[in-house]
Amino acid sequence: MQYWNKTMETMERQELGRYQLKQLRELVERVYTKVPFYRDKMQAAGLLPQDIQSLDDISRLPFTTKQDMRDNYPYGLFAVPPRDIVRIHASSGTTGKATVVGYTKKDLGIWSEVMARTLTAAGVSDKSYIQVAYGYGLFTGGLGIHYGAELVGASVIPVSSGNTGRQINLMTDFGTTALACTPSYALHIAESMREMGIDPKATQLRVGIFGAEPWTEAMRRQIEEELSIKAVDIYGLSEIIGPGVASECPAQQGLHLSEDHFYPEIIDPLSGEVLPPGSKGELVITTLTKEGMPMLRYRTRDLTQLDYSPCTCGRTLVRMAKVMGRSDDMLIIRGVNVFPSQVESVLLEMGQTTPHYQLIVERSGHLDILTVLVEVNEASFSDEVRRLEELERKIAAQLASVLKVSAKVKLVGPKTLQRSEGKAQRVIDKRNLTQEA
Repeated sequence: MQYWNKTMETMERQELGRYQLKQLRELVERVYTKVPFYRDKMQAAGLLPQDIQSLDDISRLPFTTKQDMRDNYPYGLFAVPPRDIVRIHASSGTTGKATVVGYTKKDLGIWSEVMARTLTAAGVSDKSYIQVAYGYGLFTGGLGIHYGAELVGASVIPVSSGNTGRQINLMTDFGTTALACTPSYALHIAESMREMGIDPKATQLRVGIFGAEPWTEAMRRQIEEELSIKAVDIYGLSEIIGPGVASECPAQQGLHLSEDHFYPEIIDPLSGEVLPPGSKGELVITTLTKEGMPMLRYRTRDLTQLDYSPCTCGRTLVRMAKVMGRSDDMLIIRGVNVFPSQVESVLLEMGQTTPHYQLIVERSGHLDILTVLVEVNEASFSDEVRRLEELERKIAAQLASVLKVSAKVKLVGPKTLQRSEGKAQRVIDKRNLTQEA
């Protein structure tokens, strides 16, 4: 069995707990002293750093949310002087203020370390050629994999996303052995290889490191069959560090989470109460070791469960199940985050529809299809097909501009969509992403 850091990855759990508590107490002291946002929230909760005496005391600390990051845009949550920040990443900001994360040199070292664990567990070594087809730039995917692969000693091919024909040519010419991209893009590459008359079995490709979007076990089997590789699931989010927060080992029975750097909890998304081990709920993570922008109890909104039982691979780090959904209304469509509120904003600005709409997401082959049902207002409703088609095209173009992903628009008559006295059902997701087909 190959480990990158056997000491930490196989540490006895009691010893790991002592290590985590030490890191947690130092973290709380640090953010209380250096980040007014955390100091104010702890004071409002009647807490001082010395009140954290055990790991269970973490539940007394306040949560941090994406909205807190937006409210403190851009640098309000940084815990070090600007001169110590050596890297900045950010979200696209399509739903409002971007969320910004900053890294010190130590943070980049931690990021490379956890990605090195991820890649080693996947079978990547200093003999590997890894093709990074995640996007580079403010998005954390490309650079996160890149630096972890260099730490392992692999030969990195930083091709970034898109230009599939070139990806395949490079793959065959350079002898790529590992591919890192979204799982849906991996299937697109497989389709394109067939169209180009290239047999994946004739290439050197052996493993794929896939993440950044939800995918099923059925999709894993299809990728493994079509590309003739082992498909490995990874998990990460820029608010915590980027890719490398958790990843699969050869046993593929959950994703080992690097608990020496990221302390996980599972909470009831409605009450915020911590749930017993094994429960399904929302994943909350505290960054125990980050310097630049530490996070106290960050609510990821991802729904999963944690398994603390021993793994056959020998790692003692807890395993998280594949993400089962979200506790908010965010959708991930073809790797792009989509919020119903974005659709609502577009419709309200155009003024020719009612505020009643519905998003339907389906999967056709390997591609996510988004359909937006839009209720036309009385003034705009017409028997003229041409006028309605023109309005559909207009809405679709505006949605594509805002969402950064194409959507099929279907107009429906006034008062057609079902009304709700409670929270309106804006999203119907038919992809069965948690189904173990």
